[in-house]
Amino acid sequence: MEDVARKIASDSDCIHLHSINWRSFDDGFPNLFINKAHNIRGQHVAFLASFSSPAVIFEQLSVIFALPRLFVASFTLVLPFFPTGSFERMEEEGDVATAFTMARILSNIPISRGGPTSVVVYDIHALQERFYFGDHVLPLFETGIPLLKQRLQQLPESEKIVIAFPDDGAWKRFYKQLGHYPAVICTKVREDDKRIVRLKEGDPAGCHVVIVDDLVQSGGTLIECQKVLAAHGAAKVSAYVTHGVFPKRSWEQFLHKNDGSEMAFTYFWITDSCPVTVKAIANKAPFEVISLAGSIADALQT
Repeated sequence: MEDVARKIASDSDCIHLHSINWRSFDDGFPNLFINKAHNIRGQHVAFLASFSSPAVIFEQLSVIFALPRLFVASFTLVLPFFPTGSFERMEEEGDVATAFTMARILSNIPISRGGPTSVVVYDIHALQERFYFGDHVLPLFETGIPLLKQRLQQLPESEKIVIAFPDDGAWKRFYKQLGHYPAVICTKVREDDKRIVRLKEGDPAGCHVVIVDDLVQSGGTLIECQKVLAAHGAAKVSAYVTHGVFPKRSWEQFLHKNDGSEMAFTYFWITDSCPVTVKAIANKAPFEVISLAGSIADALQT
């Protein structure tokens, strides 16, 4: 997340960067050092985290738990992507809701001189997860939707924008923030052993339809939604997700090909909450990265 951190610092004269030595012992366990730790005493300190894989979570938690104890005025954890957010419920006895586990871990971050730690998260998968956090932290849930709206305003005025939601969950989550745009809602129905995407309501005909969701994994639902929207006459289809997870390079199926074939997605907007993906899709159409840096800078100075 170093690139994002630099953008955040460039957005405000009040935000300054400090460094940490991320080293390892010979056995692979972290050997960490917070440089110039005495300089952050009495300062308002924030840590920009990226739990992009289980392998890097422990070393970052070690620093997160150490920083509030350095006599700082306040401590804020910025975790743009809450990675276990989609594992928030039990469907049968034995399931482990790891979203709750992660929230409990973060809820035990030590208090600083200024009180409980603030935890800033963007578009957490399920809003009820706010209740997974304990009283020792103050979760602040932000959203990337205002950044999407800014990007949509830059499109030609001749394009009639319609917002599509891939399911009822996405509609409930985002429709109030995008209420001034006409909406299309898709739904998944079961036919035999398959789940089929259907158009539930709305008319995409002749419009530039933008599918909106909080995150993408394999991308299968987005692809099926695009097919349904195109079949109902959509002139263009684009997509926005705050978190482009894309395990196993699943983003590759969205790339524009140079063989003259029709482009399924005109644009695919993601934020820089998942740095591994951002690096992988750089300068590859239809992907565009919308940075959270300005929004994070605002949140830190609120």
